[in-house]
Amino acid sequence: MEYYSWILTFHVMSFMSWMAMLFYLPRLFVYHVEHSHKSEFVEVVKIQEYKIYKYIGLPAFWATLLSGAAMLIINPVLLETGTWLHAKIAVVALLTAYSFSLEYFRVQLEKDECERSGKFFRAYNEVPTMLSILIVGYVVVKTFSLLFTSITLGVFAFIVYIIMQQKEKKN
Repeated sequence: MEYYSWILTFHVMSFMSWMAMLFYLPRLFVYHVEHSHKSEFVEVVKIQEYKIYKYIGLPAFWATLLSGAAMLIINPVLLETGTWLHAKIAVVALLTAYSFSLEYFRVQLEKDECERSGKFFRAYNEVPTMLSILIVGYVVVKTFSLLFTSITLGVFAFIVYIIMQQKEKKN
């Protein structure tokens, strides 16, 4: 337990770095898709997409995962503290799948094979916000609330609906 607080600090910082990539990379995808006719611009964006995923996102993901596992190894009693940790781990699993999906889209965009629109990536960009709100809520309150979870999902479903209703931008 001597090092638990330091590992927790590292975990929070790693999570923040991972989230920075999860928030920003889909935004780059929007620019990439909506400015696909500007080849010089797209080439710069491709470099940014690669670097933010490979040099920031992926290392931060592994640091988050490994430090979280280390905290559970050092303090396994956490697994007995209620459903909030299990809910957090489930949401982290969704966030992990989302993170790897970004690499899938990045590779498609790099090869100029992506058929997704800017509107799709705008809506897709809401996913990490929603999931991070759930994670932080569970951790801070130390409980799993079906009401909190339902309201969060409902609000973000409405936001995505609004985004999808907007007209495509023409450039």
